[in-house]
Amino acid sequence: MSIIKITSGKYRGQGIMSPDSKHTHPMGAREKLALFNMISEYLPGAVVLDAFAGSGALGIETISRGAESVTFVEKSSKACQTIRDNLTKIGISGEVIFGDVVGFTTDKQFDIILTDPPYDDFNIGDVQYLLKFLKDDGIFVLSHPDSAPNLPGLEVLKTRRYAAAHISVYAKR
Repeated sequence: MSIIKITSGKYRGQGIMSPDSKHTHPMGAREKLALFNMISEYLPGAVVLDAFAGSGALGIETISRGAESVTFVEKSSKACQTIRDNLTKIGISGEVIFGDVVGFTTDKQFDIILTDPPYDDFNIGDVQYLLKFLKDDGIFVLSHPDSAPNLPGLEVLKTRRYAAAHISVYAKR
């Protein structure tokens, strides 16, 4: 296990665990800072989905920065337990769902959906499956290996590149 620091907000500086796995890769500090600078105005009071959640760092960061609630979806049972442990350590609640994003179902609609899928198995269909859970005027964040993919019904607001990583922010209009 490695330690990731919460970068800002109420829980700034607190460390959370990240499972050591070739399937779970935490977003780099520079990329995470850029992502949250791009979406900070949308966070207060937001209902958030952290898909491909890994350690839960992105979702926990949203709570630290003012989001109302977060749901985590992760297909690794080890990573799900790490998310639960991290939530307990920080003292916050969140719904942790074990399973593949394509099997995810809920009646909820989300203000923000964060997606950081594994680059070695990047499947745009898995990402597009989540679009039905995004509220009108919602924000969809995608970390991806190449140029910003076209996502039906969404408009690209911003795209940034950091080495091999790209982060794109979309809005549902």
